[in-house]
Amino acid sequence: MKIARLTLAFWVGATSLVAAQDLPYQTPPRAIAALVDAPLTPRVSFASSGQWMLLMDVRDMPAIAEVSQPEMRLAGLRINPRTNGASRVSYAASLRLHRLPEGKELLVQGLPTNARISDVQWSPDNTRIAFTHTTNNHVELWLVDVASATAKLVPNLFLNGVLGTPYEWASDSKTIIARAIVGGRGEAPSSTAAPTGPTIQQNVGRTTAARTYQDLLKNPVDERLFDYYALAQVVKVGLDGRMAPLGQPGIIERASPSPSGKYVLVSTRHRPYSYTLPLNSFPERIDVLNMEGLVVKEIANLPLADNVPTSFDAVPTGPRDISWREDAPNTLFWVEAQDGGNPKTEAPVRDKLFALGAPFDGQPQELAALPLRFRRIYWSGSDKLALVEGYRWADRKETLWSLDLATRTSLTPLFERSSQDTYSDPGTPFQRRNELGRRVLATDANADVVYLMGTGASAEGDRPFVDELNVRTKKSARWWRSEAPYYEVPVTILDANKHRFVTRRESAQEAPNYFLHDAPNPKATQLTKFPNPYATLGNLQKQVLKYKRADGVDLTANLYLPPNYKKEDGPLPTLLEAYPVEFKDKKDAGQVKGSPYTFTRFTWGSPVFWVTQGYAVLQGTSIPIVGEGTKEPNDTYVEQLTASAKAAIDEGKRLGVVDPNRVAVMGHSYGAFMTANLLAHTNLFKAGIARSGAYNRTLTPFGFQGEERTYWQAPEVYSTMSPFNYANKIKTPLLLIHGEADNNSGTFPIQSERFYNALKGNGATVRYVVLPAEAHGYAARESIMHMLWEMNSWLDTYVKKAGTPAAETTKADAR
Repeated sequence: MKIARLTLAFWVGATSLVAAQDLPYQTPPRAIAALVDAPLTPRVSFASSGQWMLLMDVRDMPAIAEVSQPEMRLAGLRINPRTNGASRVSYAASLRLHRLPEGKELLVQGLPTNARISDVQWSPDNTRIAFTHTTNNHVELWLVDVASATAKLVPNLFLNGVLGTPYEWASDSKTIIARAIVGGRGEAPSSTAAPTGPTIQQNVGRTTAARTYQDLLKNPVDERLFDYYALAQVVKVGLDGRMAPLGQPGIIERASPSPSGKYVLVSTRHRPYSYTLPLNSFPERIDVLNMEGLVVKEIANLPLADNVPTSFDAVPTGPRDISWREDAPNTLFWVEAQDGGNPKTEAPVRDKLFALGAPFDGQPQELAALPLRFRRIYWSGSDKLALVEGYRWADRKETLWSLDLATRTSLTPLFERSSQDTYSDPGTPFQRRNELGRRVLATDANADVVYLMGTGASAEGDRPFVDELNVRTKKSARWWRSEAPYYEVPVTILDANKHRFVTRRESAQEAPNYFLHDAPNPKATQLTKFPNPYATLGNLQKQVLKYKRADGVDLTANLYLPPNYKKEDGPLPTLLEAYPVEFKDKKDAGQVKGSPYTFTRFTWGSPVFWVTQGYAVLQGTSIPIVGEGTKEPNDTYVEQLTASAKAAIDEGKRLGVVDPNRVAVMGHSYGAFMTANLLAHTNLFKAGIARSGAYNRTLTPFGFQGEERTYWQAPEVYSTMSPFNYANKIKTPLLLIHGEADNNSGTFPIQSERFYNALKGNGATVRYVVLPAEAHGYAARESIMHMLWEMNSWLDTYVKKAGTPAAETTKADAR
């Protein structure tokens, strides 16, 4: 195993030595390591014909040598300069085709050796599957013939994958529109060349606030590197191997064929770039090309979006979300703000929807005027119907309208609700791929009926469902609902007329598998037989707890206990994990989350590993932060945080399973922020573990998480919520872990670095671990194993072996 350098504060037992240390990657106890190494469940994709299911065997955790390959971090992107693709991708290693319904399975032959498969797409006629394969030095395009289950390479084509999926099928199933590397571009610009002058940014009297982003361009050298790696040529690729360039090379973010296959919509980013905003804010030109590569129409040329307000539903002015109407052969669709893009401006109409058909030389048609901000539209394949979704962040309102496309006058609300009221969630309209490969609503012949699939949140837990809704009468009928002792989720509808659909079924002890439901047959047909990867663990004990906070807000938590635990064994050392969420209504905050019947998956960040070490685990513990009416949730963040954590511990104590004198708290990202705040303001815990968090909110001054106000609008909130300001109050041992290459907005590694120094300087017991080459989520097997070893060592030292009584609830009380 490769030995890497880990920079951390060295500790032995409970001593507090502040020297740096080199330490080889370590491995946690065998029981934890075995769960990490358990095989992953394959990914699944269904042909729209309903005849095939594709199973993709996922490649396991990559080695640190792969994760730490050279990487360019430019314009908010992570680029592998060797492959000219994205640097952090989850790959499949093999493909299997499963014939429905009889279950004949074929292993796809002819795949590349040591395959790294991604970007998998069915052809519109379902006879082929395309995918990309990433070699050591480029990204290739491969095709699978479904009937023979054989794969072959498209030769002489090197894809440019830095801006996302680099190809799309055209509707004829014989043509692919790809973004390729430009031949003859030469060597990459030097990143070490001597500068020719200073880097200068300037603003003259304009309000150009921006949130905190990672991996931005920093200087002219970065600009040249970005131009080099993002430069692409649109290419028309035939199944016979013939290729033809379309248009001119550029920083092409998207090249999408029209539903008819007659045109291509091309989005090109261009200068001037920004050093404070990522790629999706750069100037953008949108053109329509014909299949000979000629520009038919320039649809828009949008400026740098550097003056968009920081409100969550603020948008740029001018056309946005320009795309093809999925229900028409060659018609474009877009949205334009009517309030200057600022949700704080009074306006009866927020957004208008427009359409423009070929040959694109007429006046755009207005389809609808929305009183809320546009979120998405669902086309139906019929002029009779589209569904439009809008939202407003301030009160979390969302509305789903039906739209009569023929008259463009009938915008009728179907559902109006709070997005946080999960009990009233009607579900998501199901979309199928039509014969042209476009995603449209599944409807009846008259386009009166649509089908909704939802999580079915309720007071008894989530019970997913499939509903049939008549959009004219607004009456619905339930096809199916998940029943105990299973948690079953609808995945796809194969035939709406026959009520034929597929679900993924699991239970507390049974791994997820796929089942085919057919209305005439009351018993579902099992399509897969994936085994329980954690069978050696035994029957894991899980319970959904329901309890109240001191202010009456209902809370929940998932309680896990060791497989052989009996209540007479007494209370256990406990690990509490949570992630705070902001709400505008106490009723919504108190709704039950999750289900007691879900199968427990041991993902890399899970706290449930510690049941193997004799701990009780409170996972997904409710930490609602509520601000009703004109009050903002974060105005009383610390008080609500404290009350929620205390309520969880008290409930565990009441049940006799949680030892309140031996409780640790952990969290990742915003959960790490929560952890530090709980240690700063309470004495409820014996130890804390904070991974990849932010601790000083002045470093994210234009808003964070659910907080819209800037630092200058609410300085007292930013100050009170920053645990960095209370570093001198934290005496509980705290383990800080951070990925060296964190790519998440706001959680720069310097947040942990400065917090560690502040804690160390005030005499705290603290350990700071930097995982080389890791982003916000950790990927390499060595990193994950070492992280778990660190956490286990910390918990054993400061929680399991601790015996001193817990102090009072708050620091203020203690003082």
